[in-house]
Parts: sequence; C-alpha cells; structure tokens
Amino acid sequence: MKRRTLITALVSMPLASAWAQVAPSASEAAAYSGLHAAAQQGDAAKIARLVAGGAAVNATDARGRTPLHVATFARQREAIRALVKAGADINRLENDRYDAVTIASVADDEDTLRVLLQLGASARQTTSRYDGTALIAAAHLGHDGVVRQLIAAGAPLDHVNNLHWTAAIEAVVLGDGGARHQATLKALIDAGANLQLADRTGQTPLALARARGYSAMVAMLEAAERR
Repeated sequence: MKRRTLITALVSMPLASAWAQVAPSASEAAAYSGLHAAAQQGDAAKIARLVAGGAAVNATDARGRTPLHVATFARQREAIRALVKAGADINRLENDRYDAVTIASVADDEDTLRVLLQLGASARQTTSRYDGTALIAAAHLGHDGVVRQLIAAGAPLDHVNNLHWTAAIEAVVLGDGGARHQATLKALIDAGANLQLADRTGQTPLALARARGYSAMVAMLEAAERR
C-alpha cells in the first residue's frame, strides 16, 4: 500500500465499521409495518401472532435488513428471542454484509450480543466490505467486553481482512492507545493471537505500537514475545 493510500486509510478507518452499518432512520422506522415494525418496537407477542399468520420471518427492507437486524439495531432482545424461536436466520447478512453479531459488536452492546450468542449466532462469520469479522470490528473500536465475549464464542483470532489487518493490528493501528484498547489487546494476547502476523508493510503489532508511542501496549507485546 502506498504511503498516501495508507495514511488515508488510517484517517478514515476508525469510524468505518460504524459508517458501513446503516441503522433504520426515524422515518424508516415510522414507515415499517408487520414484522419489521414489531421488531423495532420490541413487541414479541405481535411477532408470534404475525408469524403464526404466515408472515415471512426473513423478509427484508430496502437495505436487506430482516426483522432480526432491525431488532438488533434497536436493542430489542425479547424481539430477537421471538424471531429466532419463529425460525429467523440468526446469521443472515444484510446488504452491507453485516450480521446481527457484528451489528451488536460495533454498537458495544454486550447484552444483545450475549443473547445472540446464547441463541446460537456465529462469531466466526466473515462480514463487511472489508472481509473482516465481528472481532476485528470490536478490536478496532476498543470494545474490550465485546472482544472477550467473541473470543469465548470461538471468533477467529488471526483472521486477516482485505486491508491485511488482524484484530491485534487494528487494536493498535486504529486505537488511541488508551485503557480500552489496551484491555482489548490484552484479551487477544491472553487468548493466543498470533502477534507475528504483519500488515502489508511488514509491521507487526509490536512495531506499530512502538511507532505510535503506545508504551503500555509495547510493554504487553514485548512481554508476550518473551513467553
């Protein structure tokens, strides 16, 4: 990657996952009917009635969002349970290639993520225009509690996205070096992430942390190398 391109990516990427996900706008939500409306409102009883009456549980809106995606964006956990019970595809991707797990992860919504994982959602899917994972998205945002949940659910620690970044690299490159990104990196190290995987320029997480002056991260990564 050329230097100018790399700089552009570094400047734009910290919010990229949030930008790529499109939650229903207020006007869209107001215009919803049927299962999408019930999901947005968290009306589990209505969801059950509509499905019993033949409503398509995986119907999509203009952006490919199913009622389950809508319920996840709205943090309507009882609606999620009702939809999954009714046969909703818990791992379905919407038009921007996000699943419910990644939507909850980017939102730092640990409670909804916990429900999704308990209901059988996968933490292993490749998602987004970056061919990433929920773990990579959460790592770059410093959502350390989400990261720990995803690791426990079997998320691939060493997945490399199409920017040639892993979760560990993104925790450094796209983080601020602060407490939550440190906790994220620690979780990845403790879980056994491969810290020798490098970016396109050959820089490992340790080299990247040194270049940014992230002393706490440098100390963690150096300690990991000595193990």
